[in-house]
Amino acid sequence: MKNFYFLILAIITTSISFAQIPSNYYDSANGLTGFALKTQLKVIITNGHSDQGYSALYSGYTTTHSDNIAQSGYENDNTILLYYTENPNGTDPYVFNHGSNQCGNYNAESICYNREHLIPQSSFSGASPMKNDIHHVIPSDGYANGQRGSFPFGTVGSASWTSLNGSKKGNSNVVGYSGTVFEPIDEFKGDIARAVLYFATRYEDTVDDYTGFNMFNGTEDQALFPWAIDLLLDWHYNVDPVDQREIDRNDAAYNFQGNANPFVDHPEYANIIWNPTPDTEDPTNPTNLVASNPTDNSIDLNWTASTDNIAVVSYDIYINTIYTYNTSSTSFTATGLTSATNYCFTIKAKDAAGNESGLSNQDCEVTTDNGAGGSDCLAETFENIGTSSGSYSNVSWTGDDGGTWNATDSRTDQTLNTRSITVRNGVVTLPVTSGGIGTLTVTTQRVFSGSSGTFNLNVNGNFVSTIDYSDTAETITIPNINVENNISIVIDGNSSASNRVKFDDLSYTCFTTLSVDEFNTSSIKIHPNPVKNNLTIDLKLDIDTKIEIYDILGKRVYRSTLNNTSIINLQSLKTGIYIVKITQNNATITKRLIKQ
Repeated sequence: MKNFYFLILAIITTSISFAQIPSNYYDSANGLTGFALKTQLKVIITNGHSDQGYSALYSGYTTTHSDNIAQSGYENDNTILLYYTENPNGTDPYVFNHGSNQCGNYNAESICYNREHLIPQSSFSGASPMKNDIHHVIPSDGYANGQRGSFPFGTVGSASWTSLNGSKKGNSNVVGYSGTVFEPIDEFKGDIARAVLYFATRYEDTVDDYTGFNMFNGTEDQALFPWAIDLLLDWHYNVDPVDQREIDRNDAAYNFQGNANPFVDHPEYANIIWNPTPDTEDPTNPTNLVASNPTDNSIDLNWTASTDNIAVVSYDIYINTIYTYNTSSTSFTATGLTSATNYCFTIKAKDAAGNESGLSNQDCEVTTDNGAGGSDCLAETFENIGTSSGSYSNVSWTGDDGGTWNATDSRTDQTLNTRSITVRNGVVTLPVTSGGIGTLTVTTQRVFSGSSGTFNLNVNGNFVSTIDYSDTAETITIPNINVENNISIVIDGNSSASNRVKFDDLSYTCFTTLSVDEFNTSSIKIHPNPVKNNLTIDLKLDIDTKIEIYDILGKRVYRSTLNNTSIINLQSLKTGIYIVKITQNNATITKRLIKQ
């Protein structure tokens, strides 16, 4: 069965100065559908394609992949734009300048960049022009490129590696494919999807031989497995639609090698080729919603499943008419709630095509008011790691409080406070534990000769802070991490890769959520209200803050994540009343906004 993906694309004009794609470029494809359209697009984008060679890609990136983006979250400093490691919501963890730091050797992120083939070279044996095509060969941090390898793109269930911007590798949770996949962050999922669709179209005559890439099914027409089509169309239309940044990149690529990506210029082509029969049937309404088992900050929800002509894929959960959660199950625990507060819930079902049911019945429950504490969630002294000495790879051991830790390039024969774990250029990981994390404390000391430096602390795939080390044993405290419920901790990214560093006495406290009063008075203000065009989000604390705006029907019309005071442009919103949902850590408030 086919899925239907909705296209919402603003009409945008571009102001770049080099050659533009001709206005009649796609005229010969007018009126065609299905794979006939795909074949004609192949003819169009093959004509005029001038292979510039592999070495020329680095110079091409100065126009196609530069951070010259005048948009909140980007630096606009002309450094290299790297899909796997760029942070579009704040300061980049590191940057590269064009013409320098091209890869030789590397053993961690931030050392050098190279050329990443989104369609792996191994699938087409490094042949040209596929090897040199700037539409799918992008700049990448060398280490992140190596982590991606030749794995297909997908969504990760459990991550085995996470980059400093949140891109990750791990086991697939994509329906229809099992195995290891690589998942970029949402900001670049559409860019990558459109590059894969471009490749399947431009190289239609030979793509049936490229089955070494697990997204290709060995045919020339469809080219991709059904699961891959569903994933790429979802990323293309829903997760990361075409924006001005990508339009500029496509124009620059046309200027560089003489052809364009048709799925950037005409996003609708993807559905016309791979999904010509849309699914327009809504799921049935969820029924029998029950809210129960309240605590100070949570309420359990259960309901009867909806039905659909194809399949229900998820449920949207609304609190007091505001969209708040999404789940694929028919049970859910609403968390981050405020004690002694009445919450009313409703549910909508969604299918893969984006069709929505009506609302379920409403059910309400009041949270309790029993108080919450901030006790230690884990205290790990690494005393139970065994008595063996020497250097090891992929060491696992059970900690003092039962958590299973893993490490690479680790040693157990160098002691700090009786016994410790020593890591050089590897990773220390506690895969998943419960209880949340508020403040983390760890004792560190560098071993043998070298210099002081830092490791990275990542919680649930997000970079949180750095952990310092020096010649002297010292205890590092990182406050205000504030992540609730199940957590994953990864310590990696040694800034001096040759240094060995001992870790001991690692502990963290349970996270206690902010009260609504604390959140409302000290964290954030929005103004002016009513607003005409520009709304100022005034952050009082340096905390990642998720901003979502909903219309009176509960449809989300804006979302962004900020970590400093910012101005957002709401000119495109219609006059009316909106709800602004503001989330910091696991605390959420809503504000009423009038758009003039």
